[in-house]
Amino acid sequence: MASETTKALCAGVDCHNFANKLQCPKCLVNNTSSFFCGQECFKNSWPIHKQLHLPPGTVKREDGTYDPFPKFKYSGSLRASYPLSQIRKVPPHIKKPDYAKSGSSRSEQIEGRSFKIKRLSPEEQEGMRKVCQLGREILDIAAAAIRPGITTDEIDRIVHEASVERECYPSPLNYYSFPKSVCTSINEIICHGIPDQRPLQDGDIINLDISAYHNGFHADLNETYYVGDKAKSNPELVSLVENTRIALDKAIEAVKPGVMFQEFGNIIEKHTKSVTDTNLSIVRTYCGHGVNQLFHSAPTIPHYARNKAPGIARPGMTFTIEPMLTLGPARDISWPDDWTSSTASGKCSAQFEHTLLVTETGCEVLTARLPNSPGGPVKQIK
Repeated sequence: MASETTKALCAGVDCHNFANKLQCPKCLVNNTSSFFCGQECFKNSWPIHKQLHLPPGTVKREDGTYDPFPKFKYSGSLRASYPLSQIRKVPPHIKKPDYAKSGSSRSEQIEGRSFKIKRLSPEEQEGMRKVCQLGREILDIAAAAIRPGITTDEIDRIVHEASVERECYPSPLNYYSFPKSVCTSINEIICHGIPDQRPLQDGDIINLDISAYHNGFHADLNETYYVGDKAKSNPELVSLVENTRIALDKAIEAVKPGVMFQEFGNIIEKHTKSVTDTNLSIVRTYCGHGVNQLFHSAPTIPHYARNKAPGIARPGMTFTIEPMLTLGPARDISWPDDWTSSTASGKCSAQFEHTLLVTETGCEVLTARLPNSPGGPVKQIK
């Protein structure tokens, strides 16, 4: 019997117990080591843990990586590059959302039965300011690491450690079994890309979607960045990225009490249609959303015109606007991981997101860029 000092921790999600003799059957067959503290912990962890296993018949590349979906018809040149790294742990003392262990948010499910839009008290607004400040710090740390050759799994490690250092739980981790602490969406990936072993390449664009949970509140923000110098010299890519950025900025300018949530989509589509040098389209599948004590809540904020979103902005409401634009048609497809969303055309997509607080006279951009934030606008190429 091993001593207490040599016992390994359970491999379960958000579990800090010592492991016992219960081993994952597939790990046992593959001669790898993953022990759990009990059957219930193994059951709860399986939706994420199973992604660490090599699918039958998969051929490894020379560097040890592999495509877990060899029969999937990808729309572009990007391929999943597994194995995923082990699930990263969040220390027990950090406050966690209700889905951290189970993978599903009971509080969101209950709230989803009501269309009531929460208005935050002054104390709650301060909680949102704090977590959004921390979210901006985490995003900027991750963005500073972007370079050709770095893997998105390494970016995930950076995000995870920066979150823990700030007493934050990375909101994506185990949210309906998402296995990582950040979404990394490259080139034709619209959103929800899972960090893996693919190195970034000069000429890529990448969206980093950061969400952090601190003292009971969530922050949500993302930006699209150029990798190396090649992307910045590509007029089509620059037009895509910069016009997505501009579309968000124009929508934010309209946020104030009394404005209907439908209006932001009208503004975004008007700008998108005004771009004549590039064929841009708006993704309709994904929307902005309320964010506060819940990761996702009412209202829903579509990014296209003539939408039917109910509700009016009122002081104290916090929500995101996060338009996604694509080169060419905006139809999307999902990878077999049930998370990664790609353009059906294989053409590139860009996204920007801020968390906003409606004030008495306008809005406060809680996740605003800082003077020293990496990235930022580049001059469009004529």
